[in-house]
Amino acid sequence: MGMEQKGLIHVYCGDGKGKTSAAIGLMIRAAGRNRRILFVRFLKTEDSGELRILDHLPQIRRMRIPESVGFYWTLTQKEKERMKEDYGRIWKQIQQQAGDFDVLVLDEFAAAFGYGLIPQDEAIGFLREKPSHLEVVLTGRNPDERILDLADYISEIRGVRHPFEQGIPAREGIEY
Repeated sequence: MGMEQKGLIHVYCGDGKGKTSAAIGLMIRAAGRNRRILFVRFLKTEDSGELRILDHLPQIRRMRIPESVGFYWTLTQKEKERMKEDYGRIWKQIQQQAGDFDVLVLDEFAAAFGYGLIPQDEAIGFLREKPSHLEVVLTGRNPDERILDLADYISEIRGVRHPFEQGIPAREGIEY
């Protein structure tokens, strides 16, 4: 089956819609080849249609994160500290378990990293020293240069037009 190929690092970034969708597409492709996938979603609500399907795929394990009470910039200092503790604990679990999987997808990693919610030095160290077989997919708008330097793939999704600009709100089944 050729499972022992070297795992690479993907970054899906930019201001356009589709970063998470691209990551999920890769997860489904990997699941179709019987790869084991660990999926962690930072800084997003759990109310998203794709999660209902992913939870039915035995190849995909989703590590749940305590939901934040709002957008990061609206949180109090105390809420931010609590979130940082939660994320630090989760980061340790990710590092301990990642080697048991073939693909690790960290959705909205760029923001969690940028806000310092996950220990930056540990995260860089993990990406440098990750299990050699592990494919890692990181998403988010503005990834840190240190992350980009480690990436094998960088795909930038550029927003050209979005219905939100015309006052059309996010639609169930399409945006979430």
